[in-house]
Amino acid sequence: MLWAAALVTALAPDLYDWASSLLTADDGSRFYAYMSSGWCLGHEIDSMIPEYLIGQVPLFWYGGAPLIVLALAGWHASVRTGRDRLGRIVARVAAVVLLLQRLPGVVLLLLDGALDPACVAAWGPSELVSWRLVWDLYFLVPAVLILLAVRAPRGAFVRRGRFARTMATVLTVTAVLLVAVQAAPPGKVSTERELDCAGFGDGTVKGLSEAEKKFLCDVRGYNDFYGLGGIEGWEDAPDRVVLSQGHHLCGLATRHGGDVNVPAVQDAPHAQLRGALGSLCPAVARWQEQEGKRKQEEEAAYFLEKQKACARHPLHRPKIKPVRQKHATMFTESWTIPGFEDEYVGDDPDLVEDLVGSERGALAIWAADEIGHACVTVESYRRRPPLETKGWDEVVEVGYDSPRGTLALSDSQGTSVTGLTAAGPGSYRVRVHLRGRKLVYQVPYAPDGAVELLIMVFPGKEKKPAVYR
Repeated sequence: MLWAAALVTALAPDLYDWASSLLTADDGSRFYAYMSSGWCLGHEIDSMIPEYLIGQVPLFWYGGAPLIVLALAGWHASVRTGRDRLGRIVARVAAVVLLLQRLPGVVLLLLDGALDPACVAAWGPSELVSWRLVWDLYFLVPAVLILLAVRAPRGAFVRRGRFARTMATVLTVTAVLLVAVQAAPPGKVSTERELDCAGFGDGTVKGLSEAEKKFLCDVRGYNDFYGLGGIEGWEDAPDRVVLSQGHHLCGLATRHGGDVNVPAVQDAPHAQLRGALGSLCPAVARWQEQEGKRKQEEEAAYFLEKQKACARHPLHRPKIKPVRQKHATMFTESWTIPGFEDEYVGDDPDLVEDLVGSERGALAIWAADEIGHACVTVESYRRRPPLETKGWDEVVEVGYDSPRGTLALSDSQGTSVTGLTAAGPGSYRVRVHLRGRKLVYQVPYAPDGAVELLIMVFPGKEKKPAVYR
């Protein structure tokens, strides 16, 4: 009877799927895609087990039914010939093989759950993990039934062997852990108002520090003014889980001076929480402040070097006196330096000769090969200045219609050059002189100050562009 029960237990899922597919035309196939980060011991070991190759062995088809039938035949033949012990060995070997096919997955999953609850996410979505665990435990039943079927008859209590005791312990602990996990409450997920993320003083959550409340707000995206949402995968995690993993990650970071970019922190299963860790972890907050100051100092030194390079160029000497002359080192991250007027939004201009373009209330001047800087001199006139081409690689002039008379150039770092339209609103000509473009395109890293621009703005009715060089 126990052999029959083992065989039916192994075949039942496949028989059910077969019958279901006939009735519903659904073959039962389901596909899942998920992402995880970090390193988890159990999952790493499980990924090394060639489950696909094992599944191709015919003995393991239909829940291991062919192996069970083979073991039954060997046991029966041995018993018929009076070799009971050999029959039990054959049956037990088959049972052990079935156990080894399914038991490692259960043990490794529970190991990850015990070492770090966040590691369970590495095994897949919660419904997939539960489904796998249930079926792995289910397919242990045929092996247990085989072991019961071939146990030697005993007249009195006999101490079981080490293997039997170990198996009983593992199965008992597994059952207890599963019951505990299923019985545990999901945990409180505090809302934005309960945490008082807005700072109005009407929060209702008790027992949490202000730093912990702020951390939960940041993790769930309650303080997200840009609408990007919280940290993916953690928005609906219970407070106690988020805080537990946050404190653990804080401990890792603290041991490395608060640096959240070290491998020990980056490779943690819950490393996604790094982005919000500064609100919970004082060491990380200090490191972030120091890192911010360091980056600011680096940026300031970087910009200062470019400005010094531009300052070394000889100043332009105008042929006639301009209303004003200004010098600036201007930066771009999109090839051009834009020009706009107060509270006026113009269309993006098309460049003439890939150098300068204009629309009503908008100007664009090439300054770099996508990202870089240029040494800019701007001169404003009330009348047309003499043409200068000597020493310049390119000279292009376009018409410009000023709706407000407040044209200003602005770069990606917030530097502005104002007062370009000296005669107020009206029609202007913008003449742009350029040198250094060839060098920028010829070498990967052009020297500082390689690109020089001379921009002359003066009244003029002509609309047609002019290319002088």
